[in-house]
Amino acid sequence: MEPLKRLQADYPWTKSPLVSCGPMRLIALADLAVEVSRAGGLGFVGAGNDASVLEKEFERVKQLQAGAQVLREVKEVLPIGVGFLLWAGDNLLNEALPIVAQYVPAAVWLFAPNDVDQFTQWTREIRRATNKKTKIWIQIGTVAEAVEVTKSCQPDVLVVQGQDAGGHGLMDGAGLVPLLPEVDDAVSSLSKGNKPVIIAAGGIMEGRGAAAALALGAAGWTMGTRYLFSHEANIAKGYRDAVVKASDGGVNTARGKLYDTLRGTRDWPERFGGRGVINETWQDAKDGMSVEDNQRLYDEALAKGDDGWAPGSARLTTYAGAGVGLANSVKSAARITEEVREDAKRALKQASNWA
Repeated sequence: MEPLKRLQADYPWTKSPLVSCGPMRLIALADLAVEVSRAGGLGFVGAGNDASVLEKEFERVKQLQAGAQVLREVKEVLPIGVGFLLWAGDNLLNEALPIVAQYVPAAVWLFAPNDVDQFTQWTREIRRATNKKTKIWIQIGTVAEAVEVTKSCQPDVLVVQGQDAGGHGLMDGAGLVPLLPEVDDAVSSLSKGNKPVIIAAGGIMEGRGAAAALALGAAGWTMGTRYLFSHEANIAKGYRDAVVKASDGGVNTARGKLYDTLRGTRDWPERFGGRGVINETWQDAKDGMSVEDNQRLYDEALAKGDDGWAPGSARLTTYAGAGVGLANSVKSAARITEEVREDAKRALKQASNWA
């Protein structure tokens, strides 16, 4: 079955091309996920490395689903997905599995294992627990990883993340333009009849970028940073104001380990780093400030709440992708989903004039 038809069959409330919300840890929760799905996309709850929020968020999804006409008819699965950070290990799997089995989300997004065997383990256990009703999304950032997980897991979806992505991704990797077509070619040669659907990620903020992803071979795209500009994103006002004001993300965002160090999220495997807006914290580290002094100033900023992101003295982490300057206003997640999808269609029609 061709990719668009497979996505429509797996997620019958969705529209084509598929727009999905990245499972940003504890930022993308039930309200954001359902709002994206209500608009014909697929929203994800970002559980990350902690399953303790899952039952509460899934119950909230059911509550919101009951009030959304387009989602009320979805019976066999919850009309959202959930994302996990696999480096958290067996404890996370053991805690999450019975909850996933009970609520049966439409998809599970797997990312950042300590080793590839964890992808295989999670894929096997999720499919067993949900009788294959929950589809498997695996996020990768290299051609080699795409080939390996396609062979070992036969995922339903490969999320191909380029280096422009905000938040956590590989420290070293390619941008989406060279990466996605090479992944597409590589997995096509492996899996003639069972090729995973490819979803693009990394730097997509609006219709032109989304259209480009489709032209590269994706069947849809996911956005993380763009949904930070939504009312439903679970972020502090100071964080939201900071991304609204940010621009020229190619030079004003950077990827590294610094923010993980200062935030106390040091469990990420060494090959991953977080892309965020460059601020006083980042600049001071670049200029040689010790980790101890930077930590003290960071903690002082944390105690200030929203003022920790104040222009001119911002020190708190503002994870965002290189495309952050392509949006400048806050809207509902449903409106963002609809606008980007329709703008992508218009961009493709305009580009077809060259054919």
